[in-house]
Amino acid sequence: MPTKIVPKTTSPLAPELVPAQEPTSISLPKHQVEGEAVESCISDKHIGARIKALRLKKSMGLVELGQHTGLSASFLSQLETGRVVPTLRNLARISMVFSKDLNYFFEPEAQSICSVHRAKDRLRLPQSGVAEPMYFFESLAYQVPGRDLDPYLAEFLPLQGANGTTSLVPRPHQHTGCEFLYVVTGELTLCHGESVHLLGPGDSVYFDSSTTHSYCCSGETPATVLIVTHQQVIARAAADTRPHRPAARELSGTDLTLLGRKARRA
Repeated sequence: MPTKIVPKTTSPLAPELVPAQEPTSISLPKHQVEGEAVESCISDKHIGARIKALRLKKSMGLVELGQHTGLSASFLSQLETGRVVPTLRNLARISMVFSKDLNYFFEPEAQSICSVHRAKDRLRLPQSGVAEPMYFFESLAYQVPGRDLDPYLAEFLPLQGANGTTSLVPRPHQHTGCEFLYVVTGELTLCHGESVHLLGPGDSVYFDSSTTHSYCCSGETPATVLIVTHQQVIARAAADTRPHRPAARELSGTDLTLLGRKARRA
């Protein structure tokens, strides 16, 4: 009987026998958070340092804090130095002692601001909204986002023309908060409500900017002034019970020049 030849198959169900090979290591994707990453995430919150800062601010010792929280002084010490990590239950005990929400320990820490502005990088801008500006100004903190104070260096041009008069008129304005002015050089006339003040080099003034006010140069040379504005709402006291005083009338440039001369003579 002839020999039956069975063809070699390559079916995966009946693979061809091959010599055994050494197993190779296969790099599998990571599906588990590494311990170092966890520790780094916790240490970045500086929970222990925040607890210590709250305790010292209250002039409270570890023993006293332990009495309030039911935690031992030794445990609190290890917690503050970062040797142990508090549970949410223990952290809640501590936060309640200092009247803080749990979010306090996980919110980003406030960053210290130190922003230097070089004179060569500042822009000199004219008064806006007028054809002929009465002053030019430079922002001294334009690179600071969300700032509470707005400092400016302003140069007020003389209003007085060749014939001693001018057609320029200061624009009264008002805004919430307060304002501070320091005259570096020249003379400046400030109108605040019904009052008029002549300021010279070295003079300063702090006023409620929600009252109508305006300012202009009252001398024959430009006036350089440092201006700081703070956009806060000023709490009004019993003064609000007094009769309402109308805002000052709009003074012309000639009026302000005359007022400045009278103030100098006085």
